[in-house]
Amino acid sequence: MLDETGRYVSVLWQQPESLVFVARGRSYRSEFHINPTDEVMYMIKGQMNLHYRTPEGKEEIAVLPEGAVIHTPAGIPHSPRFPPDAHLLVLERKRREGEVDRFQWYCPECDAFLHEEEFTVSDYAVDPVGKAYRRFFDSEEHRTCKECGHVMPNALAESEAEKKGD
Repeated sequence: MLDETGRYVSVLWQQPESLVFVARGRSYRSEFHINPTDEVMYMIKGQMNLHYRTPEGKEEIAVLPEGAVIHTPAGIPHSPRFPPDAHLLVLERKRREGEVDRFQWYCPECDAFLHEEEFTVSDYAVDPVGKAYRRFFDSEEHRTCKECGHVMPNALAESEAEKKGD
């Protein structure tokens, strides 16, 4: 499925009107992705909890079992959460010039907005998602809730420490 390098994303192809990749789960995933394109996701192996935010801002969860498919319209904040031994096939349109992807984090204690990362994706093979995670998790200021004071744990560092312990 994926090579032995430990990459989380394996791009199958990128063309002007299509992008297809296989993603491996990330145990530290907690953000909501706002994609400028529609996405179709097929759960190859394992089960995914697709967290999403309604237009009113409420968090909901759709459970996607192995072999199931789901469509996520452009602009819907969503967070596909599944374990590292699970795999998801994602089909979407490659980004057009000027389109911006956004990642938003919310406080796990009070659900207040914490931080947003914006970026332009020109090549998905360079894993822009991983770079956004690193900027968020490496900053205690980004992880600290201005409403309730809760400091979100650095789940990325915890995940990396677990890998080294294997």
